[in-house]
Order: sequence, then C-alpha cells, then structure tokens
Amino acid sequence: MKFLYKGLAAAAISMIGLGANQACLAQNYPERPITLVVPFTAGGITDLLSRTVGEALSKRVGQPVVVENRPGAGGSIGMESVARAKPDGYTIGIGTRGTQATNLMIYDNIKYDPIKDFEAIHTIGDAATVLVANPNRPYKSVAELIAYARANPGKVNFGTAGNGTAAHLTGVLFQRLAKVQLVHVPYRGSAPAVQDLMAGVVDIAFDYPASTIGAIQAGRLTPLAVMYGERISVLPDVPTIAEAGLPGAEASSWMAMFVPAGTPKPAVEKLVHAMSDVMADPEIKKKIEHLGAIPLAVGGDDLTELVKKEIVKWGEVVKQAGLKAN
Repeated sequence: MKFLYKGLAAAAISMIGLGANQACLAQNYPERPITLVVPFTAGGITDLLSRTVGEALSKRVGQPVVVENRPGAGGSIGMESVARAKPDGYTIGIGTRGTQATNLMIYDNIKYDPIKDFEAIHTIGDAATVLVANPNRPYKSVAELIAYARANPGKVNFGTAGNGTAAHLTGVLFQRLAKVQLVHVPYRGSAPAVQDLMAGVVDIAFDYPASTIGAIQAGRLTPLAVMYGERISVLPDVPTIAEAGLPGAEASSWMAMFVPAGTPKPAVEKLVHAMSDVMADPEIKKKIEHLGAIPLAVGGDDLTELVKKEIVKWGEVVKQAGLKAN
C-alpha cells in the first residue's frame, strides 16, 4: 500500500511541477523569435496578409515574427512542416481552406490531420477572388469569355497557385456553371501564375486583388469580375460575378493561424488573445481590406469547428468534380 501512496505522491508532485512549468511559460512566453510558416510563395495574398498580421503580432508579443515561405502541393508541404515542428509555440503556420480541407481529397500523400495535428489560433481574413484576363485576349467581359470558350473548347487556359488551391476550385466551379471547358495550369504560387498571365503564357486567372491590383491599374491585366457577393473597395468599378451574369460562382478563401498539436495551453492562449487584439485593430482591418480581403474574427475552438465544416462542405465539391492532383 505504501508503494501506492508513494506513486500517488509522485504523481501529485509531477502535476504540481507541470502546473508550475505552465505558469512559468505563460509568464515568459515568448522568449525568442517566432517562425511564421507561409505555405505559398512570396507576393501572393496569403503571404501579404501573413506579413501584415505578423508584424502586428510581433508588437503585441514583444518578439520578432519571422515569415518563412515553404510552398508546394497546394500549401500542404508547408503545413506538414508545421505539424511536425516542435510544439513549443515558436512555429505558427498559415492554413487555408485548401491546406486544412480540400487538399485532403485532392492529394493522396497528405501526411497530417488538419484537426488532430494542429491547435487553432485565429483567422486573418477572407480573400475575394478576381477573374482577370490578359488584355490582348478577345474577351473583355465574362459574357464574352464564356462565348469564346464555348466556341473554342479546351483553347482557354487558366493559371493558379497550384492544384487544389482555392483558385483551382474556383476555376472548376466557373466551368461547371458556365458550361465551358478550360485547361488548368498549376504553378508553385500566385506570383509566377500572374507573371505568366501578363506575359500571355496563360489566358485568364482566378486570383486575388493583392496579387493583381498593380497590374490591373497599369493596364497589364483586364478584370472581368469579382467572384464575391458584393463589390470590393479596391476594385469598385468591377462587377460581381452575379452582376456579370453568372450567379452562384462566388468564391473566396479564408486564412488562419495554427500551431502544432501539443503546444502548451498558456502559449496557445497567449497567441489567441494577441491575435484577437490584432484583428480588433481598425488600422489592421484597413490594411487587410486594402489587400482586397475581408477581416475575420474567429479564434480557438470556433476556428476548429469552422475547419470541420469546411472539410465536409468542400469534400463534396471535390468528390463531385473528381479532382485529383496530377
């Protein structure tokens, strides 16, 4: 019996020690720079939004937040590295609808579970998609694009940041509703896709204002429609996809912060509270809107529930479309 008492005492001491360590972490975390993994190339909407909020988060936690781009496989390579990172609060990943939901059905070799392998921190924003075309193409509106694509099946291609990304699924949705056949050209990020669009290598793209607004303003890209339920402030003269004649083709993509599962609760809570503060800042909201995104304030368990719902919702879309990475 004395061994049982000794065991219980040891367990109690261990729990006390754990509580003390957790309290110490809560007080001292973070003590060094935090790595913010962006699973896409620099220059795209995910990267730009991540740098915007990363800088604001750094000011609130008192340590540098260093962005590290790790693109590939629709963002899955970067998020896998986050899932496998040491769960100490010093590695944060930027997950998207693609990395946390649709990629599961599109790629056969996803090596992480979007629910079990992560702790949800906080959303950043919901990015509206813009349908843009090379200005030298013979279509200047959605109606003209659809008419041309129907007359030339398989002759119009669209570039995206990669297989399984939100832009890819938007293209699939557009084809189904417009009853056209387009050719998908995946890239390793948004920036190279936009560069090839401007160069005429691809014909159109479903991308974001953050990646395209400069080229649009310079006349190097022609905006045909905003794939959103309402017009956006950075492109007020561009019609919504419903106004352009194709209701139901609205598409956007959320972005959010996640840390590896097992990250100490005090670190998770401190990050959740810090990001809640960041997203309540009017100046940060303005910067996010300037990039063509809509600020989102969903954190912790609510974000986990959002991911679960997205897995179910978009799993059906991917299944019906028969999408697989090639």
